[in-house]
Amino acid sequence: MDPKAHFEEDIELFAEAINAASITTDTKRNKFAMTKIGHVSLTLAVTLVGLVAVTLVYLIYPGTPSKSKIMTFEGFIELPRHGALTILDYLTFSDQALFVTSESSGALFKIAFDSRNPKASTVSEMPGTGSAHGVALVPDLNVAFITRSEANTVDVFDPKSLQPLASIPVADDADAILYIPSTKLIYVAHGDAHMATLIDPEKRVTVGNIPLPGKPEFPAIDFQSGLLFQNLEDTNEVVAIDVDRRSIVGQWPLGPCDGPTGMAIDSGQRRLFTVCKANAKLVVFDLEKHRVITSLRIGGGPDSVAFDRGVHQIYTAGKTGEMTVIKQDSPDNYRRLDEIHTHYGAHTLTVDPGSHKVFVAYASLLAHPRIAVFSPAQ
Repeated sequence: MDPKAHFEEDIELFAEAINAASITTDTKRNKFAMTKIGHVSLTLAVTLVGLVAVTLVYLIYPGTPSKSKIMTFEGFIELPRHGALTILDYLTFSDQALFVTSESSGALFKIAFDSRNPKASTVSEMPGTGSAHGVALVPDLNVAFITRSEANTVDVFDPKSLQPLASIPVADDADAILYIPSTKLIYVAHGDAHMATLIDPEKRVTVGNIPLPGKPEFPAIDFQSGLLFQNLEDTNEVVAIDVDRRSIVGQWPLGPCDGPTGMAIDSGQRRLFTVCKANAKLVVFDLEKHRVITSLRIGGGPDSVAFDRGVHQIYTAGKTGEMTVIKQDSPDNYRRLDEIHTHYGAHTLTVDPGSHKVFVAYASLLAHPRIAVFSPAQ
């Protein structure tokens, strides 16, 4: 054979061998890579399933609140369940009875509270349609009122028997509600409509409207001045309303508050407290100087605040599941005492000023909604 041809043939065979080896190596690499990808994918899938399972367990199972040296957890009061998800809204306490609304089902629950054994408390229910929010009690007339945002009504009922009595058509997005004893009127805040409705509780008819310069959230009465204070979520302000005159008589900023929601008033020491859902703060507002005195960090997504003047403590609750306890040392001095982990969605609370017990409403997924009961530690 021609040496040149033999050399070219050897080169060709060598190239084929190299190519074959390369193909074999690539195949092994591809198999190894595919195996590795498969293992990684399986690990990710198992991890994802595990995370979903843990999240579901956390959302479904309402565990015991975290331990606190400040507050004693006394137990849960279980409520009836309607559907997979239950979101509770406002709580109203009066004469050993706790009224709790369901935003998701429209039901109203009345708890005859047993202070010696909360678990023994009895629960009755008034069903309803449309998201239920606030409740206002009028003891002199033995009637109560409940707002329904989807139905755009304020319904009247007997607070003892829970029998429906009447339904009053109102503007869109009826939400917070309260009774003003000095004027003998019911005040209803309408978020989307940027207004308030006044209702005569005896005649059960609307008697006036008050336009508002923003989206109202929670109102509170200053019993010393007789003025109603209303916070505005979208403008980060608070307005003072003279209900008799149907007019706004003051308007002030609440900075550094971003998105004010729940509100409470200490009339004696001339202080207003509001929580801010967008930046998780509690701000303290001077009712005489009309300015913010201080602000404190609280749990995320706060929606409600309650003040117990008997023990000089402020309680806040938010959607991320923390109840923050704040001590009022003086009108201008406040400090955080504790942050108790409750349950995701436990965003509303109220306090009984007589017993100093605090009630926190839990949202629920595939479980019974419930109310957690706390009292200041001795």
